[in-house]
Amino acid sequence: MALGLIKQDPSRINLDSSLRRWFSRNLGLWRSRRQYVFGDDESLKIDVLLRIEAFSEPVEGDAAYRFSWWPEKEHNFFEKQPRFVPTGTMEAFLCGHQLRRSRGFFSGSPTKSQIRQVDEHELVFESHYQEWDILEHIRLVAQDCYRSRSIYSWRNGELEVAEVHHEIRLESGGTTIEAE
Repeated sequence: MALGLIKQDPSRINLDSSLRRWFSRNLGLWRSRRQYVFGDDESLKIDVLLRIEAFSEPVEGDAAYRFSWWPEKEHNFFEKQPRFVPTGTMEAFLCGHQLRRSRGFFSGSPTKSQIRQVDEHELVFESHYQEWDILEHIRLVAQDCYRSRSIYSWRNGELEVAEVHHEIRLESGGTTIEAE
């Protein structure tokens, strides 16, 4: 073998390229039917619309995304759980195997999540901030028509919230967001 040439292992997945491809498969509008189970055994449901868009040129990292959400049906959810924000926007930056978010699940402060890729259809996000440890699994199903999300949130070492989200794609990803 000539000096300077490195043979690539064809069976090895390029995770960075694979992560960007996985995120691009999530672009579009989703209906998210959610069930939350809280530490006191209270169980609540909510239906949320979630739009995921990509920026044409990332201002940070390898790729940048905008997540926007608003309730479709709230089932008195926000009256019973006022710490949750009914509508909002979050920007996220893919930096290698880390996702940097402009805000956290339970705070308005920026957060970082470590990403593990299970296979071509599923990612796991691990986040730690303030008193929270959050584990989130997202799996694309049936040629990306559905998403399954399981989220577990521990506060000071105690499981505080367990969530199951069944998401149905309503629209495919559209045009990209131009840099602002």
